[in-house]
Amino acid sequence: MQVLLLSMPWAIFNRPSIQLGTLKGYLTRELDQAVVTCDHPYLDTAKAIGLDTYRRIAETPWAAEALYCGLLFPKQQKKAEQVFRRAMKGRISTDYPTLLQQLAQQLEDWLDRLNPISADLIGFSVCFSQLPASLYAARAIKKTAPDIPIVFGGSTCTPALGRSLLNIFPELDYTISGEGEQALTELVLHVCRQGELTNPAVLSRQQVAPRQDHNYSQEIADLNSLPLPDFNDYFQQMKTSGLDFIPVLPLEFSRGCWWNKCTFCNLNLQWQGYRYKKSSRMINEVTAMVSQYQCLDFTFTDNALPIKEADLFFAQTADSGIDLRFFGEIRTLKKAATYSAYQRGGLNAVQIGIEALSDSLLKRMDKGTTVMDNIAAMKFAQAAGMVLDGNLILEFPGSTAQEVRETLDALDKVLPFRPLSGAGFFLGHGSPVCCRPGDFGIQAITPHPINRQLYPAAVLDKLDMLIKSYRGDRTVQAALWRTVRKKINRWQSFHSSRPDPSVPPLSYRDGSTFLIIRQELPYTKTLHHRLRGLSRQIYLVCEQPITKKELLARFNQVTKDQLSAFLADLEQKNILYCNTDSCLALAVRTP
Repeated sequence: MQVLLLSMPWAIFNRPSIQLGTLKGYLTRELDQAVVTCDHPYLDTAKAIGLDTYRRIAETPWAAEALYCGLLFPKQQKKAEQVFRRAMKGRISTDYPTLLQQLAQQLEDWLDRLNPISADLIGFSVCFSQLPASLYAARAIKKTAPDIPIVFGGSTCTPALGRSLLNIFPELDYTISGEGEQALTELVLHVCRQGELTNPAVLSRQQVAPRQDHNYSQEIADLNSLPLPDFNDYFQQMKTSGLDFIPVLPLEFSRGCWWNKCTFCNLNLQWQGYRYKKSSRMINEVTAMVSQYQCLDFTFTDNALPIKEADLFFAQTADSGIDLRFFGEIRTLKKAATYSAYQRGGLNAVQIGIEALSDSLLKRMDKGTTVMDNIAAMKFAQAAGMVLDGNLILEFPGSTAQEVRETLDALDKVLPFRPLSGAGFFLGHGSPVCCRPGDFGIQAITPHPINRQLYPAAVLDKLDMLIKSYRGDRTVQAALWRTVRKKINRWQSFHSSRPDPSVPPLSYRDGSTFLIIRQELPYTKTLHHRLRGLSRQIYLVCEQPITKKELLARFNQVTKDQLSAFLADLEQKNILYCNTDSCLALAVRTP
């Protein structure tokens, strides 16, 4: 039995597909007679249009989808080109028609390389921005090899979308919703006439109604039992293509999200629960990959790293003697020491779901964090030498003018830290907001207006897409948050124009009995503040969030009014952040 697994653009070109590598490892172990080949057409695409052009498009999802939608639906090309131009904003020199020609030619060349296609089953991993490219490729494959069944799986293939894809696109024979290992194994046996198709995660063209109303995925309880991902095909293809770069290898520490309550989030639709590997298993996995592929850079695919196991993992990598580098998504960590420990273990870049700088808005998002938590995370990451990326969700339904004012005030405090990105709210299929629209003032859920430009109406009306729009207070929210967008742009401009990015914009040096705080500000000279004696002691105690009640107890030689006046002065200078109860010093110590 032969299986061909594919990952289309716009997967990140300098890393192998974790989905394909994991599925190949599992199928090869479970099916003795299986010959599994993984192909990464996105490598061919990156070579055809240029690595930098590919990267810029892949970082702009609507532009990426507009290209293959233009090929998939020729009558939509003019509208798709408009979407592409608005999204890219001139960041590449190649125009839309030329890119379409390059992509069409690349797919034709790719099929010539594959032909004759020898497979019992062809599977596509369909994740972010890969749906139009996968549909276009599936259509081309069916013209060449009409008898080979094709299956779509991946995070995009929710049960609703999977059913609608089978109803609309005759190129598809099956879809898998949820975790793929066991479902794909059963499907391979089925198409090879060696077993019945009973797994509820698999839908077929003959049976597009779900077999049961829940548990679309039969999940693997113990992730430690999985074989190592197999990335050999990626490296062979990279070598054959002549592309010259050192890949970043994906790692999977966990599946799902241990918090999984954020009201805007739909990233965990494919999982039924949160599971994670032991730190010892992850150490073995990294060690094996370093040895086999001779790479030192890794990216965790997790929505949120498991804290206790991550503590153990990074403690071990810190002592490994190997110059490992990791990127990972984490929730806010409470202690500065944890950031430093993770950084010593190689976690030098993180994405943290900041999302908001208003406590009431964070509560409505059900983030489980506060503004104090978020600002502390930004400070601790900078102090540890980590690169922190994060977003502020703007225009969240029901946001108030007061929440916008709180956000503007907080932006003054976080000016010294790496800028966040402003991300307009979008309604994600399956998110709590989408499931309870009335709770958020949403009157009706509608297709996203950009999808209306990319897909024919007859197709879009039958597709249950992951990104939707709504009728409600969208116009009001756009006006409310305009000032925040402008302030974020000024924040980003300040950092991009700093003469020496290696020096923190707000830092201090300790003189034992005094502190000198250096503060860079936009459009003015650098300021210096000197704190002596008791003032120094109070500021240093605020290195981590501390309650005002604790400060009064520790420094009982000052009165409540004196302490309040001192803290207010530091806050007015934007070198301290205070909420109703607690304080945090914002300056980081100069290395």
